[in-house]
Amino acid sequence: MKNLILFTAICFSLTAFGQSNKEDIDIIQSLYGKEKKVIVGDFIKLDESKKDAFWKIYDEYETKRKELGQKRIALLERYANEYDKLDDATTSKLVKDITALAVQNDKLISTYYTKLEKAVGAKPAAQFFQLEVYFLSAIRVAIFESIPFIGELD
Repeated sequence: MKNLILFTAICFSLTAFGQSNKEDIDIIQSLYGKEKKVIVGDFIKLDESKKDAFWKIYDEYETKRKELGQKRIALLERYANEYDKLDDATTSKLVKDITALAVQNDKLISTYYTKLEKAVGAKPAAQFFQLEVYFLSAIRVAIFESIPFIGELD
C-alpha cells in the first residue's frame, strides 16, 4: 500500500507543476487504477457469488473517480499557473472550487458505499469505504506536501 501512496505522490507532483497533456494524465490514472485494483482485491474478501456484482459497481465507481481526478489535476494546474498572481477574487474562487471538488469526492464514495452495501453487504462495502477514504486522504496529503502554501514563495 505504501508503494501505491508513493506512486500517487510522484504522479501528482509531476502533474501539479508540469504542463501535462491529457495522454500523460490518462496513463498515470491507468497505472494508478490498476495498482489500486490489485490492493482492493487483496483487501476486500468477497464470497464468490458476490464478486461479479462488486467489480461491476467498483469499475463504475472508478470511472467516475477518474473524472474527478482529472478535475483535481486541472485545479492543481490552475493553482500553479495563477500562484504568482493570486488576488483575493482568484484565491476565493480557487478555494471554492477545491472545496466543491472535495465534497464531490466524498459524496461519490458515500454513494458507492450505499450501492455496494445493497449488492454485497455491509462489511465489504465498509472495507471499500475505508480504503477509498484512506486513498483520498493520502492523495490530499501528498498534494499538500508537494505544493507551496499561498504566500510561501513571496
